[in-house]
This record gives sequence, structure tokens and C-alpha cells, in this order.
Amino acid sequence: MARIEPVNEQTLIIYFGDKIDDDIAADVNAAIYQVRDALGDLVTDIIPSYNSMLVSFDLNRTDRFDIIKRIRAALNADAKSTEDENTDIVVEIPVYYGEEVALDMQDVCDKTGLDIKSVIERHSQREYRVYAIGFSPGFAYLGSLDNAIVVPRKSTPRLKVPTGSVGLAENQTAIYPSSTPGGWQIIGRTPLNMVDWESDSLARVNVGNRVRFRPIDKKEFLEKGGVL
Repeated sequence: MARIEPVNEQTLIIYFGDKIDDDIAADVNAAIYQVRDALGDLVTDIIPSYNSMLVSFDLNRTDRFDIIKRIRAALNADAKSTEDENTDIVVEIPVYYGEEVALDMQDVCDKTGLDIKSVIERHSQREYRVYAIGFSPGFAYLGSLDNAIVVPRKSTPRLKVPTGSVGLAENQTAIYPSSTPGGWQIIGRTPLNMVDWESDSLARVNVGNRVRFRPIDKKEFLEKGGVL
């Protein structure tokens, strides 16, 4: 059963578990639709994570006790009409793994004992689930990695990670949608813009989507608008 805790006067957090797990992520995804459908514009924002969901509500129209009651009723309701269609969407992301952009590839090879070709194969031959959209629009946390390429974050984060960089950290992979500080191990770069300004979520991918990385060469990377 989900655990609901207050964060402040107009925000609650709903916990569905305590680990990164496909079943828990599915519960979070279903809950987004259940709560939106049942509560409508009483809810002002929903921010999903791996195993929880932050819900902000209109304090002028309801209070914490009423909203918790409504959320529990929504989560206990028949979910057939709120089935999450995002899990059926597979997004292909082209990635150039060349040495000019794979800033930490050698370090990843040293840590894993694999050669560059094997790291690329392990990374690109897997389908990932979008577990959460993170600290900036379009920053999607994807899991889980092949165990052979699980590596720790960098001990000293970069002050500026190039836009489009594809990185590894623990059992996750992600794409930097903009140039920001970061400590992920960078193994490639996509020419795609991960922020979609035409989308309500601003992100090219959404929670629940599946992602596959497709290796491309330098020529295709540049033709698609990539910057070295």
C-alpha cells in the first residue's frame, strides 16, 4: 500500500516502495493517471520519481486531509481506464561514441575491464525504462545498465558537461539535455535535442517510455546537427 506524507502546506509525497524496480515504476506511472483523472485541477503539479510521486495541490480549494482522502480513493479505484500507454512507446536515440565526445570511455574501460567496443555493445544492445525526469527539463534517468558496465560517478564532477552527453552512473544511464555541471561518466553524445518545447512535459521522452541507443558514426552525428 502506498504511503502518503506531507512535505509542506500544499505538497505531499506518495511512496510506492524503497528501491528501483519495474513493478514499482509501473505503480508510479499508473498513479499519475489515476490521480490526474480523479482530482483534475485540484492538483497543480505531479513530479514522479523512481518509487515515489510528489503531488502539489490548490490550497484555496482543498486541504491536506481532504486531498489525502481523495488520493487514497483514486489509488484504490479501478485503474483500467487510466492504463499507462507510455510503456508502449520506444524512443530510439542515436549516439556517437567517438573519442572526441566519449570523455570518460577509457576510465570506464579501466574500471570494467572491457574494451571500447564491448562497452558500446553492452550500452546500446539493451532497452531502458525512463524511471524519472530529473533536475533539468529533459534529463531522463534510465535503467537499468548491464552489470558489466555499472560504474560509480566521477569523484570530481565536471563544472560543465556538453549538451547531449550520454553518461553512466551506478546502474543508470542518462543524457544531458543542456550544458550543466555533472559527475556522470561520459561515453558518447547524441545530436538530438532532448528538450521538446512543443510537448507539455518539455521532454523528448517521458516517464514509462522505453529507450534504445543506436550507435552512429561521426558523419551521421554531424549531419544530424551534432556538435563536437
